[in-house]
Amino acid sequence: MSCNESKVISHRRVTFGIVAGEASGDILGAGLIRSLRARYPKARFVGIGGDEMIAQGFHSLVPMERLSVMGLVEVLGRLRELFSIRDRLMDYFLTNPPDVVIGIDSPDFTLGVERRCRDAGIPTVHYVSPSVWAWRQKRIFKIAKSVDLMLTLFPFEARFYEEHQVPVAFVGHPLADRIPMETDTEGARQALGLDDSAPVLAILPGSRGGEVARLGDLFLSAARWIQSQRSDVQLVIPCVNREREQQVRALVDSLKVKLPVTVVRGRSREVMAAADVVLLASGTATLEAMLLKKPMVVGYRLSALSYKLLSRLVKVPFVALPNLLSGEALVPELLQDDATPEALGAAVLERLENDQERERLRMAFTDLHQQLRRTADERAAVAISGLLEKVS
Repeated sequence: MSCNESKVISHRRVTFGIVAGEASGDILGAGLIRSLRARYPKARFVGIGGDEMIAQGFHSLVPMERLSVMGLVEVLGRLRELFSIRDRLMDYFLTNPPDVVIGIDSPDFTLGVERRCRDAGIPTVHYVSPSVWAWRQKRIFKIAKSVDLMLTLFPFEARFYEEHQVPVAFVGHPLADRIPMETDTEGARQALGLDDSAPVLAILPGSRGGEVARLGDLFLSAARWIQSQRSDVQLVIPCVNREREQQVRALVDSLKVKLPVTVVRGRSREVMAAADVVLLASGTATLEAMLLKKPMVVGYRLSALSYKLLSRLVKVPFVALPNLLSGEALVPELLQDDATPEALGAAVLERLENDQERERLRMAFTDLHQQLRRTADERAAVAISGLLEKVS
């Protein structure tokens, strides 16, 4: 597959309908628009997107933040508005049919739009696979009826779609393109004002209030246990915004035994870059830590009922992305009752003090980084233009 950005495919006025529902999708959409425009210089881009896409000349029919709803209760409270937005979008697409419709992530919204567009004869693409390979696998039948092409960020996702005869292209992960292969740990420590001669533990209990409420005390208790064993370890917690910073500071202040913790607003990647080990919740942060070549310990807790239900539904042996990508337990996953302060702390210390294991992980993470570093924006544009030219 050629990824030559300068290659112009057509000077005709192609219209790309794109729907992104959250900030991560907006970033993906902006990179995709740049690469598609290089192939179709007269292209028009319309649908729903955020500031990043708009800066690339995208026309958003409604503000993207109206789709950015988290949590079941919040969604239920906004159902009427979400249905109204979907109907308005569909009226526009069916009245002014684009040459292709691309849904970026947000599957609960975008897959429904894609299904209706495809039924109307408009080619459809979905960018970023839902976790159908992990749970609720019967969704694959709905996806197969909704999309002409699935673009995946990870190779194991592409294999799942191939097994179910859904057209798919593995394009790689944009983060792997943007994060350097070599991490400047010393520079990150200097930027954060940390002591370069003492070990650093980055603590990431999640980006949402509910996660911090469930995991904050647990991770701080683990940090206190670690400090009881190694008083020289520097503790740093990055917070995604002011609300999370206030929440974390309140948790630190409530501790009976004071703990020397540096709390930073934003800069989570810089904090992980500065770290010797990362203690974190399961999620995208595990991918960033892997790309930064950092040993990590993954801890997570849910309510007892949620965990019981998910344990029955989930069809994969791991939750952390490094383990899913490698197919082996590269990083420890301490979940639910196994996630105790002592167990988390002991796992952190083991990775802090075992130089041989750290080097083994660095090599494994470097290999995974290379697998994912595929110029994702370019490959996505190549795959979409291939579909577009096939149906034109």
